[in-house]
Amino acid sequence: MSGYDQIFLVDDHDMTNVMHKIFFKKLGLDSKITTFTNPEVALNQLRTFKKEKIDLLMFLDLNMPEMSGFELLEILRKENFPTTFQVIIVTSSISPLDRAKSEKYHEFVKGFVTKPMRPDTLKEITGNLLRTG
Repeated sequence: MSGYDQIFLVDDHDMTNVMHKIFFKKLGLDSKITTFTNPEVALNQLRTFKKEKIDLLMFLDLNMPEMSGFELLEILRKENFPTTFQVIIVTSSISPLDRAKSEKYHEFVKGFVTKPMRPDTLKEITGNLLRTG
């Protein structure tokens, strides 16, 4: 997990971001985290990193008022973002359709987690990404 230069938490509920940041702190990774409650602001920051050769991990909510997680993923694809920008979907949705739709963005999406995310889930995800990334 230490291979990631940046970790973005993108969720319109600030409390969710705070809770997830606490989980990252327990893994010693909180210094790499930037939180966003507006996905459009996150996208603007992503654009500044687009040409840099960085590894970025984003935990992305699907249902947000300004822009859905799927809309953000579609922009990443259309604007040819590097696949070193990896995404874990973290959502309250239990719809199999959302999971299936997220698989359409396989170049970015590396996991799908139903909220609330637990510390052991985060540890498992980050460990798996290090082994396969």
